[in-house]
Amino acid sequence: MTEGDDARLVAWSTELRLVHDRLREALRITRGALAGGGRAESAARDLLLFCHGFCAALAAHHEGEDRSLFPAIATAHPELQETLRYLEQDHSMIAHLLAGLQDAVDRARPPAELDRHLDGIAAIMESHFRYEERALLGVLETLRLARNPAEVLGPLADGDGAS
Repeated sequence: MTEGDDARLVAWSTELRLVHDRLREALRITRGALAGGGRAESAARDLLLFCHGFCAALAAHHEGEDRSLFPAIATAHPELQETLRYLEQDHSMIAHLLAGLQDAVDRARPPAELDRHLDGIAAIMESHFRYEERALLGVLETLRLARNPAEVLGPLADGDGAS
């Protein structure tokens, strides 16, 4: 194993933490757009933009995990199959919540209703991220996966392997 291999092995755990932090920040910004007030037309446009960006980034993150990361972990660590199934169920639940939020935004629902959608997403997302980090960070420190982080963890990953 070369020095570059060591950096890549450790980077998967770092990449996951960084993506989770960026998604938390995207949710915070989205909530800020909702609470921001200002002119109604401008606030609605900002919310649409931030919601779409946040929803797309979170969905792409989970789709990449399901498509690339989890199969690689399952191959290297078959004992984690049940954990991975649980995480995939979370992904499905979060996708359902994101679809509800997107529908509410598209129908220009009142801020209080949008805030309730964001509350639900925030609660499930945070619980999911914490569980995923507890269950997988150690495994990710040794996982061999020759893929671009942005393809595996979504568009908020660095993608340059230099985490």
